[in-house]
Amino acid sequence: MDERFKELLEKWRGTSGSVIPLLQKTQALYSYLPRDAMSEIARATGKSPAEIYGVATFYSQFRFEPMGKHVVKVCHGTACHVSGAELLDETLQSELKTEVGRTTGDGMFTTERVACLGCCSLAPVVMIDNEVYGKLTGEKLKKIIRKIEKTEKEE
Repeated sequence: MDERFKELLEKWRGTSGSVIPLLQKTQALYSYLPRDAMSEIARATGKSPAEIYGVATFYSQFRFEPMGKHVVKVCHGTACHVSGAELLDETLQSELKTEVGRTTGDGMFTTERVACLGCCSLAPVVMIDNEVYGKLTGEKLKKIIRKIEKTEKEE
């Protein structure tokens, strides 16, 4: 573990109610919760590794795999669901060769299903990083993904 993580543990050591803040700050540091970091959090808080894992798995905010460089969120709210969100999931799986909710092997993309992005009039909607793409079809989404891949290769 690096020095920043060690400092984080020392700062919170012995503090009541420190598990969730430690998990949040660890995830902010690494973009996910590495297994060895969770073991260290258990030691620092006097909890068992199973208790730490139980807390982390209870809250959907916590991740156990590194995030990709680009995060693709597919809206599955009612408007998006009836407008083809499942097709967008299938397109991403086919195009990126990974399951929704996972990160591609090259670490370029992480895909997620989200409950609602609040853009119902643009359904179906995908948010990539902080940009919203609406009224999507599978073909439009493929073009967007390929454009991002092309831009990454050029950089």
